[in-house]
Amino acid sequence: MFELFLPMLERLGIIVTVAFIITRFRFFRELIDQKKLNYKQQYTAIGVFGLFGIIGTYTGITYDTATVEFGRWAYNLGESEALANSRVIGIVAAGLFGGYRIGIGAGLIAGLHRFSLGGFTGFACGISAVVAGLIAGFFHKKGQPLKLKTALLIGALAETVQMGVIMLVSTPFSRAWSLVQEIGLPMIVANGVGSALFLLIIRNVLNEEEKAGALQAQKALKLAESTVAHLRKGLTKVSAQQACQIIYDEVQVSAISMTDQEKILAHVGQADDHHKSGIPIQTDATREVIQKGERVIARHGDIHCQNQDCPLGAAVIVPLRRRQNVVGTLKFYVHSEKEVSNVLLELIQGLSALLSQQLELAEAEKAEELAREAEVKALQAQVNPHFLFNSLNVIVSLTRSEPDRARSLLIALSRFFRQNLGATTNTWTSLKEELKHVKAYLLIEETRFVDQLHVRYEVEEAALSAKIAPLTLQPLVENCIKHGIKDQQGDATILIKIIRQGKGVHIMVEDNGTGIDPERLEKVGLQSVDSENGTGLGLYNVNKRLELMHGEDAKLHITSNQGHGTCISFFLPLPEQEVYA
Repeated sequence: MFELFLPMLERLGIIVTVAFIITRFRFFRELIDQKKLNYKQQYTAIGVFGLFGIIGTYTGITYDTATVEFGRWAYNLGESEALANSRVIGIVAAGLFGGYRIGIGAGLIAGLHRFSLGGFTGFACGISAVVAGLIAGFFHKKGQPLKLKTALLIGALAETVQMGVIMLVSTPFSRAWSLVQEIGLPMIVANGVGSALFLLIIRNVLNEEEKAGALQAQKALKLAESTVAHLRKGLTKVSAQQACQIIYDEVQVSAISMTDQEKILAHVGQADDHHKSGIPIQTDATREVIQKGERVIARHGDIHCQNQDCPLGAAVIVPLRRRQNVVGTLKFYVHSEKEVSNVLLELIQGLSALLSQQLELAEAEKAEELAREAEVKALQAQVNPHFLFNSLNVIVSLTRSEPDRARSLLIALSRFFRQNLGATTNTWTSLKEELKHVKAYLLIEETRFVDQLHVRYEVEEAALSAKIAPLTLQPLVENCIKHGIKDQQGDATILIKIIRQGKGVHIMVEDNGTGIDPERLEKVGLQSVDSENGTGLGLYNVNKRLELMHGEDAKLHITSNQGHGTCISFFLPLPEQEVYA
C-alpha cells in the first residue's frame, strides 16, 4: 500500500499543468466569477472537465490483483486488473465550480471512458464517477468563495465513496476487498490533496493576474493624472504631442501615437522620421477603430508603412471617445505581435477610457466657456446701438404719418428686448417663444427696408412646443439680413420653415441674397471667420450650442449659391415622450 503513495503524488504534477491550462479558458473565468454560463459555455466546461478526468485515468497506475504487481500507464485492462488514478479530481472540480449539471456531465464522460477500458472494476468506477460529480455539485455554493479545506474533504469523500461502490458492485468480493485494502488509502489521500492543490493553483494564477491588472490600472491612473492638464485643452496637435510624450516615457513600447478622425496628431518614439504629425491616416485598421469604436490589433502588413526599414511591426489601436462618439485613436506600437501581451492590452484599454473622460471634461469646460460667450453676445445684443438707433428712427418717422404702425413697432421693440433679457437667464425656451422673438425683430426690419424685404413663414403648430436654447433662431435671421440681403437691389425674401419630421423638428432659414463665397462657406459655423461685416461668431456660437445641448444631429447645415442665396437648417431631436405623443 505504501509503495503506491509516491507514484500517486508524482501524478499530481499533471494536475498543476491542467489547472494552469484551464485558467486560460473564458468559461472558467465566468465560473470563478460565479456568472451564469450560456449553453455553449456549459457544454465546453463539461467537455474540458470530462477530458481532465480521462487524463487522470490514463495517467493512473495499473494494479493486478492476481499477481499483486503495479504497472506504469493504463491503456487496456485485463480481467484481474484495476486502476489507481486521479480521475476524481477533474470531476470534483467540475461539480464544485459549476454545480450539478457540469459535475454529472463531466462524470458521465470520464465514467464511460473508464468503463470502456475494462477490468473487473470498470462498471463500479463508471458509476462512482457520476456519483462524484453529484457529491461535488451538492457542495457547490453560489456567492461564496470555495475553501481549500472543502476541496480537500470533497476529493477525499468522493474517492472514499468510490471504494465503497467497488466493494458493493465488483465481483468477486474477495478480489474487490483485496484491491481496496491495497489502493484505497493512497487514492483517498492523493485525490483529496490533488483537489486542494488544483484549487490552490487556480487561486494563485488568478491572484497574480489580478495583481498585474491592479498595477496596470495604477499606471493608467498615474498616466491619466499626468496628461490631464494637456488633454483638458482638447484633442489638438499640441495636447496630443505632450500626452504621447508622457505615456512614452512610462510605457515600454516602441512608439506612441494619437490621431483625430482624419490625420495623425502626434507620434513619439521610433520611426518618428516618417510617421509624422499632420499627415492623413494611412491604415485601414485605424479607420476601422474610428468607424466601429472597437479595439484592433494591427499586424505588420496592416500598418501600411511606405518605409521598408520601419521598425514598427505591430500596433494596438483603441478609440478615444467624447460624448459616446469616437473622435480619435490612441496607438501603442511594438516591434512584433509577440510583444502584445494581455498586460499591455489591459493598460491601453484602461488608458483609453481615462483619456476619453478627460476629453469629455475638456468638452464640458469648452461648453461652459461657449455659454459664457453666448451670454455676453446676448447682453451685447440687448443694447446694440445701431439696431436701437435705426429702430427708433423708423418709429419717429412714423409717429405723425402712421401712429398705429409706430405703436406696433414700439410694442415689437419692447418684446424683442424683453426676450433678449430673458435669454440671459433661461437655459431653455419653446420654439413658439423663439418664433415670437424672431417676428418682433423682423417686424422692425421689414419696416426699415420698406417694401424691399418680404418674410414668408411655413410653420406647423404641432412643432412649436419643442424646447430650444434661447437666441438660436434670431442670429440666423439676422445673418440673412446683415450678410445676405442688406445690399441687394431687388426684392429680398426670407423663408422661415418649421415642420415636424420623423423623431424631431426640421428648422430652416433661407434667403435669396448674395450667398457665401465657397472658400468661406467651409469655415462658417465651425469657427469664427473675420470679414468686413463681422466675425461669424454668431453662427459659430449657435452651432456649438445646438451640438452641445441637442447632440451631433442638431448641428447646422449651411448651403449657399453665390448670387442666389443661402439656406441654413438644422434638426431638433424630440424627447421620446413627445415623439409618440
